[in-house]
Amino acid sequence: MTRKSRRLWLVVACMIGLGSAAALTLSAFSSNIVFFMAPSQVQAKPPPADRTIRLGGMVVAGSVRRETVKDSPVAIFDVTDGQAAVTVRYEGILPDLFREGQSVVAVGTVNRDGTFRASEVLAKHDETYMPKEVAEELRRSGKWDPRFGKAPDAASWNTMTASDAAKKTATQTPDGN
Repeated sequence: MTRKSRRLWLVVACMIGLGSAAALTLSAFSSNIVFFMAPSQVQAKPPPADRTIRLGGMVVAGSVRRETVKDSPVAIFDVTDGQAAVTVRYEGILPDLFREGQSVVAVGTVNRDGTFRASEVLAKHDETYMPKEVAEELRRSGKWDPRFGKAPDAASWNTMTASDAAKKTATQTPDGN
């Protein structure tokens, strides 16, 4: 074998090794990625049952029910993005800041019946915080324009339409008056 052919085989072997390492790395990342979805997206196109997602929205006022199953607390509540609502079931102790009408992000999977089984529930930390994904979904649906103050109360979402938000936007000044 000549020097040139040895060098070529060395380069080919290195490329195969580098390609294999990249493929293994990307494969490991793809199985650990957790996507954010809003309730309307979950209802429109449910993810596979084994896929972990983050569900974000506002807790519907009056929807929180608490049970005890085998000495373990279970909370069942609805999360909405103003267009659709998904029922969430969480076994465990909810965060202290969890409240009805507040934004929440739940990590878990969607069951075959359309309910969401949460393994973790994250609540907002003060009255001005809203998860970025929830704020984006509210802006996209036309329910809120951040230039005109804080997000609307979740109880008003079902009666509010994008045209109502546009009217409110047109009548307000950027300082919220």
